[in-house]
Amino acid sequence: MNTSALSAALREAALTERPTDVVRSPLSALGRRQLTPFDLVGQSMSTMAPATCMVFIALWMSSAHNGVGGMAAIVGATLVMALVSLCIRQFTCRLAASGSLYSFVAHGLGKRATLTAGAALLVGYVGVSISVLSNAGANLVKLGDEVGLSLPSWSSTGACVVVAAAVGLVAIRGVRFAARTILVIEVCTLVLISVLMLQAPVETAVGTSSASAPIGFVLFLAMQTILSLAGFESAAFFGPEARKPLRTVTSTVLVTPMLVGALYVFAGWAGMTGHAGVLLGAYFGGTESGASAALVLAVNVGVCSSWIASTLGFAQAGSRLLFSMSLERVIPGMFERVHARFRTPHAAVALFVVASLIGSVWHDPDHAPDNYDVVVEIALILGYTMLAVAALRFLERIDEHTAFTRSCGVLAAAAGAGLLVVTVIDTGRLGAWLYILWCVGLAASGSVWFAILRRFRPGSIDAIGVFDSVQTEDLLPGSASLEIDDTGRPVLTPSPRGR
Repeated sequence: MNTSALSAALREAALTERPTDVVRSPLSALGRRQLTPFDLVGQSMSTMAPATCMVFIALWMSSAHNGVGGMAAIVGATLVMALVSLCIRQFTCRLAASGSLYSFVAHGLGKRATLTAGAALLVGYVGVSISVLSNAGANLVKLGDEVGLSLPSWSSTGACVVVAAAVGLVAIRGVRFAARTILVIEVCTLVLISVLMLQAPVETAVGTSSASAPIGFVLFLAMQTILSLAGFESAAFFGPEARKPLRTVTSTVLVTPMLVGALYVFAGWAGMTGHAGVLLGAYFGGTESGASAALVLAVNVGVCSSWIASTLGFAQAGSRLLFSMSLERVIPGMFERVHARFRTPHAAVALFVVASLIGSVWHDPDHAPDNYDVVVEIALILGYTMLAVAALRFLERIDEHTAFTRSCGVLAAAAGAGLLVVTVIDTGRLGAWLYILWCVGLAASGSVWFAILRRFRPGSIDAIGVFDSVQTEDLLPGSASLEIDDTGRPVLTPSPRGR
């Protein structure tokens, strides 16, 4: 359109009365076009908690007998997650949905598969949230000990309650302030940890063991790396709330896993070569390792901040998943309620935070990675694998496949399925049949959920996969009109003058 035509259209729009029958996007209650790319990066970084994960990856690699295999596992897991991000891109560049991966799967696979993916994501997100909340509480107590406070044994639970309450309030207050504050704190912590990992090699007296994990070390480290990268896709939950969502969400989803994965490779190298010795001594050994009190305090404050940020990130992402499901009525409708001022799903935030708090009461933050981690990892890997398959089916359906997109989808799906199969075989070999039953139960969850909905709430099945759509205020007055068809979907009809 040339300048004169545009000017004429604007003049006509100024004289045209706005329609009285306003059509809104089903996700408009969350507040559209608010978040910047900076906010989205902060959200993705918060869920991954890279500063904390770097410390533990360095710890595991410092005691590894198979350093080359461990490094290969970290690199391989990062590449797999990069492939997953490319599969997610096929959806984020075409639609914005507050259900993120759950809603994307709905547009590539059947409703039963979508409910299975939803169950896997809920288990994975709540599972990680329980772990990070528990560790945040324990770290606060540890900080108290470092400054000379003598806290009772139950103080860790009390600290979890305080963190959960603060996280809930901030999540209800809104994403923008939280995401920006988190990003600044996380970057400062990453700088500190990276500098400490470049110190001269020091022998580490801190030991670790993955013997209780029912999988071999290389597989264990690969799955732990995937768990550490889990949540990079959380920016997609805020597509409807982002400015230029199809562009900014896509770029965030593509960049963050590769950037953080590179940091994990660096942390693995530092742990394997002893360069992380000063950091590990300061965090796990305290002043007894020879580190100064100021360094010990700084490292603990940074790691604790990362734990709390991750708790907040998962609460914000998980609440959007619950909101989307509630909007579709696959869970009770009360969780679609939005705060009148802040436009956040406060009921969903409360449910997610309370569930995480209850789980944190019995979660042991000092445990070696074991049964609990494997259960959460299986759920997340299943969700990512289904997303990869959904991307293949989705592009096939709309006839927009290329050799590159097909290769990414096949490789991501094969890698995810391979990890699940190897895990099942390895756990079966060790007699841990509970994990096999867990895989079967999680895979069947969608069919059970679907049967319940079909019996008691059949209309909700058709609503699965809701995403942001054009609304009346997006249109230039007089150019077109929006109406809702018999299926409940908005239909755009160009006006005779707007054609």
